[in-house]
Amino acid sequence: MKPVVSSGKAWFCTILSAFGVVILSVIAHLFDINHEGFVGSITQPEDGPAVAHTVSLAALVYLVFFVFCGFQAYLSTKKQSVELH
Repeated sequence: MKPVVSSGKAWFCTILSAFGVVILSVIAHLFDINHEGFVGSITQPEDGPAVAHTVSLAALVYLVFFVFCGFQAYLSTKKQSVELH
C-alpha cells in the first residue's frame, strides 16, 4: 500500500492522537466516578456517567486516528527502507 500522508504528518498525528486518548480517558474516568472537581460537588452531582460516556466516545475517535496515523507512519517507514535498498 501507498501512504496517504507524509511521514512527518503521520508521526505528528500519531503522537497527538496518543495524548488525546490518554487525556480524554482520564477525564472520562473522573466524570464516571463523579469527581468533585468535574461535577461541581459530591452531594449533588450532575449526570457524570453520561458525560463520561460522551468523552469516552471522543477518546475512541482519537484511538481510530491513532491507529490510522500509526499505520501511515509504518507505511512511510517501510517505503523509505525499500527506496534505500
